[in-house]
Amino acid sequence: MPAVSKGDGMRGLAVFISDIRNCKSKEAEIKRINKELANIRSKFKGDKALDGYSKKKYVCKLLFIFLLGHDIDFGHMEAVNLLSSNRYTEKQIGYLFISVLVNSNSELIRLINNAIKNDLASRNPTFMGLALHCIANVGSREMAEAFAGEIPKILVAGDTMDSVKQSAALCLLRLHRASPDLVPVGDWTSRVVHLLNDQHLIVTSASTDLQDYTYYFVPAPWLSVKLLRLLQCYPPPDPAVRGRLTECLEAILNKAQEPPKSKKVQHSNAKNAVLFEAISLVTHHDSEPNLLVRACNQLGQFLQHRETNLRYLALESMCTLASSEFSHEAVKTHIETVINALKTERDVSVRQRAVDLLYAMCDRSNAQQIVAEMLSYLETADYSIREEIVLKVAILAEKYAVDYTWYVDTILNLIRIAGDYVSEEVWYRVIQIVINRDDVQGYAAKTVFEALQAPACHENLVKVGGYILGEFGNLIAGDPRSSPLTQFHLLHSKFHLCSVPTRALLLSTYIKFVNLFPEVKGTIQDVLRSDSQLKNADVELQQRAVEYLRLSTVASTDILATVLEEMPPFPERESSILAKLKKKKGPSTVTDLEEAKRERSADVNGGPEPALASTSAVSTPSPSADLLGLGAAPPVPAGPPPSSGGLLVDVFSDSPSAAAPLAPGSEDNFARFVCKNNGVLFENQLLQIGLKSEFRQNLGRMFIFYGNKTSTQFLNFTPTLICSDDLQANLSLQTKPVDPTVDGGAQVQQAVNIECVSDFTEAPVLNIQFRYGGTFQNVSVKLPITLNKFFQPTEMASQDFFQRWKQLSNPQQEVQSIFKAKHPMDTEVTKAKIIGFGSALLEEVDPNPANFVGAGIIHTRTAQIGCLLRLEPNLQAQMYRLTLRTSRETVSQRLCELLSEQF
Repeated sequence: MPAVSKGDGMRGLAVFISDIRNCKSKEAEIKRINKELANIRSKFKGDKALDGYSKKKYVCKLLFIFLLGHDIDFGHMEAVNLLSSNRYTEKQIGYLFISVLVNSNSELIRLINNAIKNDLASRNPTFMGLALHCIANVGSREMAEAFAGEIPKILVAGDTMDSVKQSAALCLLRLHRASPDLVPVGDWTSRVVHLLNDQHLIVTSASTDLQDYTYYFVPAPWLSVKLLRLLQCYPPPDPAVRGRLTECLEAILNKAQEPPKSKKVQHSNAKNAVLFEAISLVTHHDSEPNLLVRACNQLGQFLQHRETNLRYLALESMCTLASSEFSHEAVKTHIETVINALKTERDVSVRQRAVDLLYAMCDRSNAQQIVAEMLSYLETADYSIREEIVLKVAILAEKYAVDYTWYVDTILNLIRIAGDYVSEEVWYRVIQIVINRDDVQGYAAKTVFEALQAPACHENLVKVGGYILGEFGNLIAGDPRSSPLTQFHLLHSKFHLCSVPTRALLLSTYIKFVNLFPEVKGTIQDVLRSDSQLKNADVELQQRAVEYLRLSTVASTDILATVLEEMPPFPERESSILAKLKKKKGPSTVTDLEEAKRERSADVNGGPEPALASTSAVSTPSPSADLLGLGAAPPVPAGPPPSSGGLLVDVFSDSPSAAAPLAPGSEDNFARFVCKNNGVLFENQLLQIGLKSEFRQNLGRMFIFYGNKTSTQFLNFTPTLICSDDLQANLSLQTKPVDPTVDGGAQVQQAVNIECVSDFTEAPVLNIQFRYGGTFQNVSVKLPITLNKFFQPTEMASQDFFQRWKQLSNPQQEVQSIFKAKHPMDTEVTKAKIIGFGSALLEEVDPNPANFVGAGIIHTRTAQIGCLLRLEPNLQAQMYRLTLRTSRETVSQRLCELLSEQF
């Protein structure tokens, strides 16, 4: 209830509320309310001369009754009449009633809109504030249609009071979120931006120059946080602005290192709030190696802080930093601290963030240590997070397994420790991998046989053991300790303890044994012939027993061998474990777009997962392009060439036929992907595009992630790859369609199969067209498929390198470029970029240890092209000389262009 002065107190309302509170039962309360409703109804109908005070009092009573949970079907007109009053309290109660009780489809909406327009035009700041609050509270499409054009005028008007500007800014934001297609943001953006320079903090903060305002020695922390968060809605700025922004971020990181100016908690809270938001912006841009490493070191200091909240936030922020190629190694230096947090933290949420960070920082160098620590923690982990830990352990064990015997041991240990939390996807995946790898099948059979000998083993282990022994039990049958009959008795001893699906699997194993081991055929037939099988109450078990018994009786040895032959290898496809983890974590998490931002110099074992997506491809499919395991959609002719327009071109047009020109910053983002395969390619207020790709010889596979950053659906979502005629002849692309509807906050992914037919210089253009809130959106970006992606590194000794260097001495085989350094000349960053470019980095080959040399082979369908490179830095002059020698001039030229832009 609104506050009222003593002179304006409503005694009747106070008495009514007191009566309700004194009711001894629900029935008494309803009786008192019905009596009051009858009295109010008679007053509204009978006495036509009710004054404003009485109307206000009765409307307040109706509002109170509604808040108690009772329906109100009258009094709306009286509330609307209060809007025309010149008394603040009467007008306030009228607006409050309308905000809470009037439906946007009400017949009174026109009268309400007229009253609001009168108050907005009155220039009375108090009445204008009430009207703006009502518009924002209702926030309906009808309100947006009526006032979307008026509110921006109030916001930028010179004579509008600051408090009204604040209300207008927040009201406009509310309407824009509810009905973005009706709010003319584009017409007012440039004028609204100037409000950031307003001298009054409330206006600046609401419309989000810092002002002369400090909070416990921290300059305007709330405004700083809002501005840093605002910048995260946009892609990195152009180089000129980026330099100024980098200076600001460095200043924030430097101030965070200074001794505290106050011991009060408010000072540290404000200081840390700005710091964490600055680190989020650094991570979002993912383009400044020095800042990323500094941010990581800064967060590392919080990992052992006495404040639990700071430890939590530090772990959460480092998860994102671990996905950057520039800061991943710096994050790994804190592995012992994170493991200690996993073991000693009291707060389960902090322990969960520690698990997330270990998962994010894992690579080949530390996979076995991290997996071992996760397994150790799993034995005492909280039940709420066990399933997630199981999925992460299974993914890491598969992804970074160098020795697949370790992978088999890890999964079996996982089942032993947390069998109840091992989903079907986990044991399905281990079966797929064992079947696909000949070198581990014998070890897997031996290991599961030994594991099944435990007196009590989990049912998931029985499933894995039954499947593997049914396929590969013959590989260990030569050992008397694991003879065919021993294997059968061991599995059958678990039969009566298992569920129906597991029993069905074991029956299939038994019939496989009939084929593998003819000597146990009679024993197995006796089991199948028993009443417990042939007359089983479960129809599935009964049918299997009947069919398998008949098959073992009538089929010849050759037919039996054909029907029950070993399972063929499974096709390469997305790991169902990773898909389950993504589903469990929800959209837009570290396993989605942040996972896409991760870049690793080493290949991973588990291939990325293809969710079959939906774009029009523009090149001719090639049979060899499907070797990576994805089917290809029929090719569609290339879309029309790019035409005029902007990032969000033709906002009011319904025609989706023309592709937009490249989005601002597209060239810079394209250059960033020359030396890495994963990351965020494009981002604006509506859409985020992430990439994750891998290349082997002349073949590649790329996954494009489209993330809807809004709460509104994208309709008619149509991504299209556009290639020139020359590019189509040299680069084959195959895609699958994506779902034309992308829900708010959701993400879809699209797989692209790539084959390099011959060397090329251009890059395909990705055009995305969709409808957002009724408005047509059109975005184009360059897709970073470059010639160096088909590099295969080649190790060479010093003598071999220079011998080959001399052989490629023809003028047309060498291209050289001398250029000024665009970035700090850091040795480690340079090494990382050369390796990311695709060539092998040859150590101790060049006589000058300051130089960098590399070697590799460009693979195309038609040729293999050897490539040698030499990069000579001059620290004093801040210059580089880059020399490329290949057997083809066009390849030398293109590789030199691509690599020189990286330094």
